[in-house]
Amino acid sequence: MAQRQMLTHSDIWSAVDRLAAKAGLSASGLAKAAGLDPTTFNKSKRITPEGRPRWPSTESIAKSLQATGVTMDTFVSLITDRGGASTQAIPLIGLAEAGAGGYFDDAGFPAGKGWDEISFPAVNDEHAYALEISGNSMEPAYRDGTFVVVSPGAPIRRGDRVVVKTTEGEVMAKELKRRTAKSIELRSFNPQHTERTLSVDEVVWMARIMWASQ
Repeated sequence: MAQRQMLTHSDIWSAVDRLAAKAGLSASGLAKAAGLDPTTFNKSKRITPEGRPRWPSTESIAKSLQATGVTMDTFVSLITDRGGASTQAIPLIGLAEAGAGGYFDDAGFPAGKGWDEISFPAVNDEHAYALEISGNSMEPAYRDGTFVVVSPGAPIRRGDRVVVKTTEGEVMAKELKRRTAKSIELRSFNPQHTERTLSVDEVVWMARIMWASQ
């Protein structure tokens, strides 16, 4: 007789992450879409301060399914998909936070503590990470709650959407308009915002945006 597999804390939370990814959302984006506190599904909320596992409530799951239009049967299949071969966990942080020190190394790779994680289809860059957009300054390209997947190792060409960090600590998402030996010209997504021209000495690193949720 086959032994039954017990439902684990990890199984449930992995299913929540897969549900978010299926809807093109981060864990916090899923919580917001469901009308919950944005931190409801954060990694930090999954274990109590005493070190005990904290499980998502039935109500939070139900609201998330309603918000994404996913059936309970589909959610159960996400729970039982223990392999998760088609996804990988990549670091996630808010774009507004990314300018603070300690989140990136000198090459623009994610580093240090403070990163969350999101399940995402496998990408060919071990240093890939996700940034969550807040506010409406990047509309119509990126709305509040959109997250973008960034690949520091991808080649960059004119017209690509990129994330740039300056020597002043500013991290911005723009379109690469033109690059010369001395300067980098960046086009804003929102027509109400002006274009930026930076000298190469002002740019710490620049990385290509490979994918954005809708």
